[in-house]
Amino acid sequence: MPVLKSLSFTALPKSSYDPVQIRRDNFVAKLEEQKLLLKDPTHVRTVQRWTKVNGERQAVTKQQAVRPWWKTDASGQVVMSVKFGSKPVEFEKGKAGIVVGSKEKLPAVIDTLIAAVRAGELDDIFSQAAKTGAVGKARKAA
Repeated sequence: MPVLKSLSFTALPKSSYDPVQIRRDNFVAKLEEQKLLLKDPTHVRTVQRWTKVNGERQAVTKQQAVRPWWKTDASGQVVMSVKFGSKPVEFEKGKAGIVVGSKEKLPAVIDTLIAAVRAGELDDIFSQAAKTGAVGKARKAA
């Protein structure tokens, strides 16, 4: 016991769960993935899922396609849409697209969006999108 007396003890700090920060981190990861897709059009996401094999749960690694968030319109201009969940986010009423111009300018636009997310400029838009059901399905009360 004399060895333990040489140590000082304290209560453990509470783990912080900040849903806003988690949402920001997840969204920045999705934007970084778009940059990878821009560099390599064959980029795929690797995910791990649990499935039952012979009655036992096993981790299985799967390849998931990553869809680009940009399109080229009829005039040849590149337009990027930011997706939260599966739906595009409207920055202004009826305006969900960001005019980029050309594919070469996409990395700069993505970096600007990453900076905006980290600064918290899109938190209101994300919270509204989450409330309107842009993410997941509403659960029924039991």
